[in-house]
Amino acid sequence: MADPRHELGRAAEHAVAEWLAAHGWRILATRYRSPEGEIDLVALDPGRCLIGVEVRLRRTDHAGDPFASVRPQHLRRVSAALAAFARGAAIPHVGLRVDLVAVVPGPQPRTWRLTR
Repeated sequence: MADPRHELGRAAEHAVAEWLAAHGWRILATRYRSPEGEIDLVALDPGRCLIGVEVRLRRTDHAGDPFASVRPQHLRRVSAALAAFARGAAIPHVGLRVDLVAVVPGPQPRTWRLTR
């Protein structure tokens, strides 16, 4: 049986990917792994910047701010993994960036509130 937290995390990543795609972003990879680290989503934004998207989910406010959970060493690993993706991908881009998206439950059941 799958861990419900992993299923919830995948659902949050899927919601973020759909939201970004609806706003003109092209999703290139999900859960990309390299020796340097892992990226939840790799996307190309409308301005052709290659983005590593880190998705942070909180089911309640008790665990604190999702953005506060990201440590500098984690951002370094995500940045290094994004650079590895860029070296291996034949995708023209104008730069690299890491974005954080916080996902919290919305006011209605099975809805999300996203903050970028």
